[in-house]
Amino acid sequence: MNKQHTYTLTNTWTGNRGTGTNDYREYDRSHTISADNKVSIEASSDPVFRGDSTKFNPEEFLLAALSSCHMLWYLHLCADNGVVVVHYIDNPIGTMVEMPHGGGHFTNVQLRPTVTVTDKTMVEKAEHLHEKAHEKCFIANSMNFTVEHQPTIIIESV
Repeated sequence: MNKQHTYTLTNTWTGNRGTGTNDYREYDRSHTISADNKVSIEASSDPVFRGDSTKFNPEEFLLAALSSCHMLWYLHLCADNGVVVVHYIDNPIGTMVEMPHGGGHFTNVQLRPTVTVTDKTMVEKAEHLHEKAHEKCFIANSMNFTVEHQPTIIIESV
């Protein structure tokens, strides 16, 4: 039986400078993303689209969602399969193409995690489990573009 999960949040535009959207150049793209019992996130659009470079934008949130989902599945699978991870960091990169009519879409995202394990005997399994994590990731399975992963596995130095 499939389980269904529903997620909610509140996205509040905070960029009215007094005249609303009277003119494309006269309003701020800032907004606040909030949910019950969580820290609010101040966000904006990408600076290319007249946004605030000091705030996260939707494109970065997409990368973060893909990276986080993959990491959480990966850590779960490592724990279940005897791979002891002591450090995990990812520096994902995504490519988005703008269309002449004003829209656009992501063409691919590459996850580039560097994972530190405690023993060299774990390296092969640690590499393989990235494929399994990719298969299980809810977010990656929802995308209509390629999500790749190029992991680096490091053995913890004692």
